[in-house]
Amino acid sequence: MASRTVKRTYVASITNQRQVRTDLDSLGFAASKLWNIARWTAGRIWSEIGQIPGHAELSSYLKRHERYADLNAQSSQRVIQALAEAFKSWYGHRRNGNQIANPPGYRKRGDQYPRSTVTFKEDGFTHDVENRRVRLSKGRNLKESRSDFILCKYEADPDVDIESVQQVRAVYDRGEWRLHFVCRVEIDPEPTGDEVAGIDLGIANIAAISFGGEGILYPGGALKEDEYWFQKQRAKCDDSASNEAQRLDRKRTERRTHFLHSLSNDIVAECVERGVGRIVIGDLAGIRADTDWGSRGNLGLHGWAFDRFTSMLEYKAEEQGIDVERVDERGTSKTCSVCGTEDKTQRVTRGLYDCECGLVANADINGAENIRNKVLPSLLPDGGDRDNGWMAQPAVRLFDRSEGRFAPREQVVDSKP
Repeated sequence: MASRTVKRTYVASITNQRQVRTDLDSLGFAASKLWNIARWTAGRIWSEIGQIPGHAELSSYLKRHERYADLNAQSSQRVIQALAEAFKSWYGHRRNGNQIANPPGYRKRGDQYPRSTVTFKEDGFTHDVENRRVRLSKGRNLKESRSDFILCKYEADPDVDIESVQQVRAVYDRGEWRLHFVCRVEIDPEPTGDEVAGIDLGIANIAAISFGGEGILYPGGALKEDEYWFQKQRAKCDDSASNEAQRLDRKRTERRTHFLHSLSNDIVAECVERGVGRIVIGDLAGIRADTDWGSRGNLGLHGWAFDRFTSMLEYKAEEQGIDVERVDERGTSKTCSVCGTEDKTQRVTRGLYDCECGLVANADINGAENIRNKVLPSLLPDGGDRDNGWMAQPAVRLFDRSEGRFAPREQVVDSKP
């Protein structure tokens, strides 16, 4: 595989926290104030003309506002862009039937502003690699002099080289500021092999993998249990902006993120072990709009971070020399992977696929094999006899909370109702 350039984000602690905290607080508060101004402006335009302004329109309108100059121009643009993205995400949820989704709110509780993340692009920082320091720009309004800036000293993991920095983010996390460095990295991994794996994403089983001769299921029960528990605890909070509500939100995000990392790590490890050089995964870009999963299914679907997981899988596979390709998965759940017959009645239950050609398979593994076949030479209908017993009884990996990772389940899966 040829050398390629990728982006990686590294987190570093600030070693002179006490010296720079006040200045970073000022920028964090300023970012929240600008967010609120942009939110109010977007709401006013929305109420007047029935449309939510986009990033470019909002930026152009607010460029002359006094608060815009509290931050570096590129940092202010990023705050407004983040608001526009939040509106776009909310509108997508509502359009796809999620009526409980709320539009982005204001960042304020009483007279208090939270410390928002501040992003510094190429004009907003200077990086001193040798001395592990980064100089961050203030906005014109917050400068005491023309040359005023924030000089942060940082410490990263010993095995991380922070070079070719494209962007720096100051993030307030658990009572202190940290720096997130977005870097351009050259990688030249050795290909692991020529095999192809297909992945089908879903709700009951978060992921199903077909390797062509064996399959693996990753049930999503642990994630759904977490979501249900956090929803119940969150409902007990009288104030959605309270410290307890925010603590629950942070914890929920951390648990979900860890689950997704564990899932993607395990899948990549299984692919490396089997010499997979190419992963084909179903692209669910239009599935929310095109499919009615029922009220419970739709809620589960909207809560599942498909795109985030796929992005994790892509960069982790890339480091192992494995290419990841997204393909349209329409029809894969109701098509027989052996004879090619397409009939939605053949999916007898959520977990069973029974075709008139004789195939009895786990429905998700059948879907994963169909996704895999999209990039392989056609084996159907003249592909000859194939041993399909593995499709009925795939291996299972369960999330072990005590160890925080996926582990094999000893017993086999019964595909029959």
